[in-house]
Amino acid sequence: MLESTRPELLGDFGMVASTHWLASQTGMSILERGGNAADAAAASGFALQVLEPHLNGPGGEVPILVWSETEQKVEVINGQGTAPQAATVERLKDMGLEIMPGTGLLSAVVPGAFGAWLTLLERHGSMSLREVLSPAIRFAEHGHPVLGRVTRTIETVQEMFTQEWPTSAATWLPGGQVPAPNSRFRNTVLARTYTRLIEEAEAAGSDRDTQLDAARRAWYTGFVAEAIESFCRSNEVKDTSGRRHPGLLTGQDLADWQAEVEEPATLEYQNYTVCKTGPWGQGPVMLQQLAILQGYGLDSVPAGSADWVHLLLESGKLAFADREAWYGDPRYTDIPLQELLSADYAAQRRNLIDQATASRQLRPGSPGGRTPVLPQYPDAAGLEGAAAGVGEPTVAHNGETRGDTCHVDVVDSSGMMVAATPSGGWLQASPTIPELGFCLTSRAQMFWLQEGLPNSLRPGARPRTTLSPSFALRDGKPWMAFGTPGGDSQDQWNLQLFLNVVHGGMNLQEAIDAPAFHSTHIPSSFYPRESFPAQVMIEDRVPASVLDELARRGHDLKVGGGWTEGRLSAVSREGQWLRAGANPRGAQGYAVGR
Repeated sequence: MLESTRPELLGDFGMVASTHWLASQTGMSILERGGNAADAAAASGFALQVLEPHLNGPGGEVPILVWSETEQKVEVINGQGTAPQAATVERLKDMGLEIMPGTGLLSAVVPGAFGAWLTLLERHGSMSLREVLSPAIRFAEHGHPVLGRVTRTIETVQEMFTQEWPTSAATWLPGGQVPAPNSRFRNTVLARTYTRLIEEAEAAGSDRDTQLDAARRAWYTGFVAEAIESFCRSNEVKDTSGRRHPGLLTGQDLADWQAEVEEPATLEYQNYTVCKTGPWGQGPVMLQQLAILQGYGLDSVPAGSADWVHLLLESGKLAFADREAWYGDPRYTDIPLQELLSADYAAQRRNLIDQATASRQLRPGSPGGRTPVLPQYPDAAGLEGAAAGVGEPTVAHNGETRGDTCHVDVVDSSGMMVAATPSGGWLQASPTIPELGFCLTSRAQMFWLQEGLPNSLRPGARPRTTLSPSFALRDGKPWMAFGTPGGDSQDQWNLQLFLNVVHGGMNLQEAIDAPAFHSTHIPSSFYPRESFPAQVMIEDRVPASVLDELARRGHDLKVGGGWTEGRLSAVSREGQWLRAGANPRGAQGYAVGR
């Protein structure tokens, strides 16, 4: 039996698990003061914007999955912002661009995180905006310990900040210096932004819903939107194209946007119902993999064996190839999701897997007889800035781990459960807006500057994101909320956690701690869109006999350190107990509860 690094937590009051110990404790403090899971998740989410600014920020996005005991269903809150109305393929082609930049202002979309968190509070929360935002304001105003990874991130962009992005230098280089690990860091401008939102909300009236609505207006039509438009219009900043461009985002783009509440995409797997976002995110990839794997009887395949790893890798290659050919914003393109998730289609795809040999091709399928069309992938070697690790700073192909996103899961004593994956607005990806204390997301880098694709750049469309929180019911009852940072790797690690518990007989912490891996076979969703056919990043804790057999089957293994894969966290309801686990990798994620 696998020895876990820490115990799986059990209790009956509440559980919070996230990628930062202070965010987890923030959520727990909200539960202790009478808040529910929605209040706790939002408070943790706002805290993460301050505590992990290299992984997410106020100008980013967040998809949220919520189980409501009152409504007895899972819903998706879509906090992915949309492309500016001025953003067209033709316009960017006229700028001489063949691929969206990975940094700067040109790749900005509407910042959706604030609207999504407010929608969660409005629909499911109980606390006031002041109560939920106050912990984040305190971290920003009075300071918090700088993570070593934040220091290293700022070091990599120090010269660029000084020479090209002076507003970022003013924020992230206090006294002209990179903040040292564990030093106290303050972002007083951001604290003032959030304090002003509370003040404008409370000035609108004493009713909670009135205050939330006023805060939303202040963000999307008020002083925040005005500052964003002014900054995008007035500044041309250097991006990964090597040239300077202004932003295209306007106040009207923000005013026209709102977080949408949707039904999840689902798949029945044995006695489980797995819930994900729609195909505007990569979430259905995990469902497609499960549909393929359903035919293998994984109860008879030892978890972590060469057969197990091979099947997960090969089914993933097929599902992710379909992501490349078919996924996008369903408001702008016809996505055959029902066919992609059907048993017949899964059987067709399953027949392509050679259980003895690793595939090296990108093989999208033909759901409903349709012909797949793939993007024209760029030659990453010829792209300016490709070697600098720009785009989403996730797990690099050489095994270097830089982190990329955050995650938080919450369950309360009433049974409400939340899984959320905040990202975007990274301090290193776009210049800080000086009046606000944060920068914009560069998520538009995920669009293609090619017409006629599901994920082509279109005004008002959402980029096909990688953000992918997960939820599962067991025997029709809410069971587990879980997720991870990791860009294209998210649903690879989410799947491993789920299967480790379902078939491997592991508890949450054991499943998180188990040796992990991910494939870099599929082209990256982020600039510069690199791919490495048949390559697998895998931890050295995997037995040598398994590594040898995987290599014999043709997998190109890049063996990394024993604790380099995955950033998972999870909460669950089982019988009389609530449970939680969090990732030990990086010595940062923690679960708390009682």
